Amino acid sequence: AMAFIPLLTEYLTTKSREAAWDLFSRVANFGFLITGVFALLVAIFAQQIVDSEIGIAPGFGEEQRILLAQLMRMNLIATMIFSISGLVMASLQANQHFVMPAIAPIMYNVGHIFGAIFLVPRYGIYGLVYGVIIGAALHLLVQFPMLFKFGFRWTPALDIRHTGLIEALKLMAPRLFTMAGIQLIFIARDNLASRLDQVGAVTSLTYGWMIMQVPETILGTALATALLPTLSELASKQDWKKFSETVERSLRVLIALTLPIAAVMSAGINPLVRGVFGFDESISSLLTWTTRAYLATLTGYVIHEVAVRAFYARKEPMIPLYAVIIRLVLFLGIGILGISLFPEIGAPIIAIAELALLIEAIILLVWLSRRTHEPVNTNTAIIKGLISAVVGGVVTYLIALYLPGGAIVTALIGMIVGGLVALIIVWSEAKQLFNL
Repeated sequence: AMAFIPLLTEYLTTKSREAAWDLFSRVANFGFLITGVFALLVAIFAQQIVDSEIGIAPGFGEEQRILLAQLMRMNLIATMIFSISGLVMASLQANQHFVMPAIAPIMYNVGHIFGAIFLVPRYGIYGLVYGVIIGAALHLLVQFPMLFKFGFRWTPALDIRHTGLIEALKLMAPRLFTMAGIQLIFIARDNLASRLDQVGAVTSLTYGWMIMQVPETILGTALATALLPTLSELASKQDWKKFSETVERSLRVLIALTLPIAAVMSAGINPLVRGVFGFDESISSLLTWTTRAYLATLTGYVIHEVAVRAFYARKEPMIPLYAVIIRLVLFLGIGILGISLFPEIGAPIIAIAELALLIEAIILLVWLSRRTHEPVNTNTAIIKGLISAVVGGVVTYLIALYLPGGAIVTALIGMIVGGLVALIIVWSEAKQLFNL
């Protein structure tokens, strides 16, 4: 979908809305069919994918592997929904509508959280998958009605010789391989975790990543999603100066906000994890530290969100593919070396290996600066963000530690006060969020 926006924008600009919707229908039909075939193959071979030495969880016991294969098959429902929902998001953005595409990822997280908090106590681990499916359905349902506002008409056609479809596939094929690379990282993560002699390793990685994704989705995904059509338009005009200025301004805002958010959340997360999820002491402690490790990668995630979209706006989908290969190699290297040297730490080491994504994002920005001949400078935002992170984190920790009252209440108060103090420090950058 991300790679599809520039082409759909071009159709809306140079042809007609009817032609754009015809192209959308053909791409959606083809995409849903291919996803269905892929989902069927995964469902058939799920057990082999789990059991293989290079599969998802070869280190688990037999019962756990059977359960994981069942969960994989259920997750394919969400995959089918997303094959349409992602394209719906792309079409709304190409039509310069950003509210529902920004809300959709949040609703997906709502489904995740609903499953984790309300369904897991009743249905066990299946509750997490139900939450994913609910989130995927919400992701689609909040957006779909808006299509008709822009004159959507579905075309029941599937002609692989259609010029627009061929052009779309040329742009989207590298993106599909990029997404496959990202999925390999998740498979590698669970593969490594399954080999640890640590109870709750996979669970802590799953929940820790989900918690980190809340601010990442609200800020990084939402802003970068709204940014792509603007970048696509600037790229079509070859206005590289304004293109780079837009990227730089967005990065300044995201860096200045996410550094203190990560610090404040890390300082106050412990009692919230214990109170909300209800795990025993050892798993709660493991989840807390794994979440903190993931939060250390938060800024890398939001930088990555903007950087990859800049290349898709330029219709250069191969560069993010090259970058994700570098990230995969780095992740495997850091993860394998980490659990070999520090096996007693376990899951948090695997989470911190996602710093490979920060390296990928930096590489993308360097490539982007060279391609546009316009450097991207975020030094001021980094310095102020780090200062606000230290101050906000310390304030949060001290309030949570010394303020009388229940642990959850004092942690929440600490995070609110610490967040406000941090916001004051980065306010000059943060207020630019309203001008993007």
